[in-house]
Amino acid sequence: MTDLDIARAVTPEDIVDLARQRLGIAPQFIEPWGHHKAKLSEKLALELADAEDGKLILVSAMTPTPAGEGKTTTTIGLADALAGLGKKTIICLRQPSMGPSFGVKGGATGGGRAQIIPMEDINLHFTGDFHAVCAANNLLAALVDNHIHHGNKLGIDPRRVTWKRVIDLNDRALRNITIGLGGPAHGQPREDGFAIAAASEVMAILCLAESLHELRERFGKIIIGYDFDRAPVFARDLNAHGAMTVLMKDAIKPNLVQSLEGTPALIHGGPFANIAHGCNSVIATKLALKLADYVVTEAGFGADLGAEKFINIKCRKAGLRPAAVVLVATIRALKHVGGAQDAGDDLAALNAGLQNLRRHVRIVRDVYGLPLVVALNRFATDTAEELTLVEDAIKGEAPIHVADHWARGGDGATELANALLSLTDGSSPAELRFTYEDSDPFWSKIDQVAKKVYGASEVTGDKRVRDKVRRLQDDGHGAYPICIVKTQYSFSTDPKLRGAINGHVFHVRDVYLANGAGFLVVLTGEVMTMPGLPRHPAAEGIDIDANGQIVGLI
Repeated sequence: MTDLDIARAVTPEDIVDLARQRLGIAPQFIEPWGHHKAKLSEKLALELADAEDGKLILVSAMTPTPAGEGKTTTTIGLADALAGLGKKTIICLRQPSMGPSFGVKGGATGGGRAQIIPMEDINLHFTGDFHAVCAANNLLAALVDNHIHHGNKLGIDPRRVTWKRVIDLNDRALRNITIGLGGPAHGQPREDGFAIAAASEVMAILCLAESLHELRERFGKIIIGYDFDRAPVFARDLNAHGAMTVLMKDAIKPNLVQSLEGTPALIHGGPFANIAHGCNSVIATKLALKLADYVVTEAGFGADLGAEKFINIKCRKAGLRPAAVVLVATIRALKHVGGAQDAGDDLAALNAGLQNLRRHVRIVRDVYGLPLVVALNRFATDTAEELTLVEDAIKGEAPIHVADHWARGGDGATELANALLSLTDGSSPAELRFTYEDSDPFWSKIDQVAKKVYGASEVTGDKRVRDKVRRLQDDGHGAYPICIVKTQYSFSTDPKLRGAINGHVFHVRDVYLANGAGFLVVLTGEVMTMPGLPRHPAAEGIDIDANGQIVGLI
């Protein structure tokens, strides 16, 4: 059976009944979108303001393969297991982007017996949040070009407009474009480009704002470019932030769905921790903590990317503190980072790959200061010898448990859940450590992440980049955290350098300020904020049958 077949074989609970019975949410705070998904009213947070917070569990991973290591599946399976042990549990995930759904990786609603449903809706249009992000983003872009066309009172330099348009699809042809061609009636010609919606500053603001009012204020702070005197021009200068907020008034509300086993799930905010900060929204996470004993969330890719941004951006800004981390590993990924050319038997590559896993364990434990348990996510091709080898090698570093939730649902993650409970029940809260201080200069922040987390020996950047960083620092933005855009396949900026590489040079190719989001974006390597499609994209196999049923979506 495919993931889609498994998902369709389950009859989900009515979403209003689930919200009321499992979470105690009164009907006036539930805005149903059909029978199996709903928005939660912003008034619910006010109603729960005095409730005690539950425990926050972060699911991260070792360096992944291109197919991913089942971090979302582990998040869902672990939450189902905790619920099965009598813990009131909520899953908090990012909404999938349609780019990967139609590209190479497929959807992001879990797999096998550990899925959230309705998976077709969630992986496609869902409740329209991504469309709202695109509309708000592109409205601002249209207002910028319209202002320039109608006299340019603000003196916006068309050569220094930094605000890009976005779309929630992979389309490399849109990375660099020229607009305004066709004569004076069609606008001012200039260079422009598109990013994917999840990499938009609008998405980052959605994920970090804690109210509609804050969303509007942050939109007003967006820098769209610079005038002829090189002074920044803000979205509020164009009176754009009010209309942008109108487009986002429903998108800011978290989406409630459920797992195959009926565990409530809040799906809200964009993915991609390689090109964005890659976390579920602060609104959803904080609401879940008021509603549940345990909130299981994830951050994209490995502990060097998603977890770093989760801690240094999301936790720092929202005052969150994880009780523990679950670090996902697989035999497949260990072989891959150990140098194997395929997924066949290769104990030498498996042994070599263990250094990568140990490195991620030490990042979580020694850099972030958090307790952890390793989830060895079992695949059907794994042998008993391989699983035992990894368990024996890692158990001296951290608790490790084989998890079989893909095949068995929550029951397959019960051992993992019990290990997690032993870490968090009755123990003192962990002393979360940020990698750098707010007061550290931007270049020092980059240097500290590169050396402490990535194992680099030095950070380089040409004079243009260093001058740009210095100017942003001098302009008063230096207290912002940093968001590093980097390949997910290596500790370095080169995706071909696998394993636990140390002593490499970390080169910064460019930076830009996401002023509304409140962080400095640091671009490295060849990573693009608009991905491309593979030679044979998943879209080629997706269709709809004579009965109106979607086929080929995974």
